[in-house]
Amino acid sequence: MNDARSLALHILNKLNKSNRTLDSLLEEFQKDHLLSNRERALFNALVYGVLRWKGRLDWIISHLSKMHINKTKPEVLNILRIGLFQIIYLNRIPVSAAVNTSVEMAKHSAGERGAGYVNAILRKASREHETLPYPDIVEEPEYAISANKSFPQWMIKRWGKLFGISQTIELCDAINEIPPITVRVNTLKTNRQDLVNCMESDVRNIRLTACSPDGLSFSNPQKSIQEMEAFKNGWFQVQDEAAQLVSMLLDPRAGDSVLDACAGLGGKTGHIGQLMKNSGKITALDIDKEKLDKLNHEMARLGITNVTTVIEDMENPLLLKEYYGQFDRILIDAPCSNMGVLRRNPDVKWKLQEKNLVRYKKKQLLFLDNLADLLKPSGIMVYAVCSTEPEENEEVIKEFLIKRPDFGIDKNMLYLPESSGVFLNSSGFIKTYPHLNNMDGFFSVRLARLK
Repeated sequence: MNDARSLALHILNKLNKSNRTLDSLLEEFQKDHLLSNRERALFNALVYGVLRWKGRLDWIISHLSKMHINKTKPEVLNILRIGLFQIIYLNRIPVSAAVNTSVEMAKHSAGERGAGYVNAILRKASREHETLPYPDIVEEPEYAISANKSFPQWMIKRWGKLFGISQTIELCDAINEIPPITVRVNTLKTNRQDLVNCMESDVRNIRLTACSPDGLSFSNPQKSIQEMEAFKNGWFQVQDEAAQLVSMLLDPRAGDSVLDACAGLGGKTGHIGQLMKNSGKITALDIDKEKLDKLNHEMARLGITNVTTVIEDMENPLLLKEYYGQFDRILIDAPCSNMGVLRRNPDVKWKLQEKNLVRYKKKQLLFLDNLADLLKPSGIMVYAVCSTEPEENEEVIKEFLIKRPDFGIDKNMLYLPESSGVFLNSSGFIKTYPHLNNMDGFFSVRLARLK
C-alpha cells in the first residue's frame, strides 16, 4: 500500500474509527511514507478534497444508490467518495482511471460484490452528477447550502442567523478554497526580503502579507516545508496572518515576564520570543508533555533561548498559585471549537457538534478565571480563539468582565499595524474571517488589569 489513493483511503478510514485529528494522523503518516512529489500532491488533494466536499459527495451518492447511505460499509463509502471526488473535481484524471482504481480498492475491502456496487455508482455518477435535482435555494436555503457547499446543516443555520444567507454562501465558498500557506519570518535570524529570495525556487505565488509586517504567503510548494533550507535554518514558522496579529496585540516587550498559557506546539511562543528580541522570560504552559517537547525542539530551531516549558493543568487553580502576580503579559490562546480554521482542518466540521460550543465556553471562562490573578497590576492579558462563534467570543468576555471588574478592555490600537484597524469593532474585539479578509477566523481581545 504505497500509492496515493490507497494511502488516502487508509487515512480516511482511520479518521472514521478514531477521535484523532487529521493533523496528528498526517504527522504520523509522513514519518512512515516517502512519496514522490506527484503522488504526495494527489494524496493531499484526495484527503483534503474528500473531507471538504464529503457532504456534497454523500448527497450525490444517496441520490444514485438504491441502498441507504447509512447502510453502506464505511470503507466502501470512502472508496466511493475518493472516486467521485476525482470525477467531479480533478479534471486531469480520466474518469476511467478514477473508476477503475476505486473498483480495485473495493475488491480488497468488500470483494467482488462491493466492487460491482462501486463500479455501478461511479459510472452512473460520471453521466448524471451535473443534472441531479439539487435542492432549491429559495425554497430550502439551509438544506440547499448544506448539500451544495458541503457543510452540516446546523452550521449553515447558525451562520444564516449571524451573517445572513448571502454572506453564509461567501463564507462557505472561502472555507472550501484551498488556502495559501502563510509563514512568519523569524526576525532574529533574517528579514522578509531575504526569506522571499531564499524560497523563490521552492514555491509559487509568493506575496507579502498586507497587515503583518513579518508574514508572507505562497502556494504550490515543490517540496515539503520541513525539507526547505530556510526551514532547517530556522528562518520562519508556519503561522496564519490572523494568528500573527494576536501576538502583536499582546505587545510583549524586551525584558518582560510573559506567560504563554496553552502554548501547544509554540507558534505564538516563537513570535513572542522574537518580539521580545530573545530577552526577558517566557513561561510556556501546556498539559500535553509531547507538545511541549516539540515546542522545545522548535525554539531550538528558531534560536529562541528565553522559553521555559512547564506541564500544567490550567483547569486546576491550586497548581497555579506559585505564579500569582508574576507576569507582565499573559496570552490565553484557549482551546476552542476551531470553527475559524475549517479551511485548514476540514475534518473538524464533520466531528464537531453544536452542543460542544457551550462546553468550550465553560472551559475558556475557567482558564480566564484561573489565570487572571497571575497578572501583575496594570498588566496585559490577551484572550484569543480560532473561532468565529459568539459563545466562544463575546459571551466569554462579557461573563468574565462581570465576574472580574478589576479588568477592562484596552481598545488602544497602537500595538497593531495601521492596516489592522478594519478588524477592530467598537467593543474592542478583533475579528477576522476567511471570506472577508482571506485569513483564518480569529477572535482576540486585549484586557488590562486595572488594579
